[in-house]
Amino acid sequence: QVQLVESGGGLVQTGGALKLSCAASGSIFSISAMGWYRQAPGKQRELVATIADGGSENYSDSVKGRFTISKGNAKNTVHLHMNTLKPEDTAVYLCAAFTSWGTIWGQGTQVTVSS
Repeated sequence: QVQLVESGGGLVQTGGALKLSCAASGSIFSISAMGWYRQAPGKQRELVATIADGGSENYSDSVKGRFTISKGNAKNTVHLHMNTLKPEDTAVYLCAAFTSWGTIWGQGTQVTVSS
């Protein structure tokens, strides 16, 4: 199995920046891609960005040009660099690992952008 631990959330003002990190442990050989999703109160979980094992990246339109997903030096880490943050980016951000057994979710980290 795979376990995910996120870090880096917090409170930031509009226009600010944050970096989220996710570290995977366990059967990391089974991971084909990793990504970030977010869920705001009363809203459905939505894709933020994904990065495949080969490095190809995918972003939602709402964050394209402001957020960048990257791999850490270790295979089992992924980062989300968030710039020009807006109040509508406020949500719980969840790390996801796509494995041969299905999608594994982290516990989430809160990001709050004040206006």
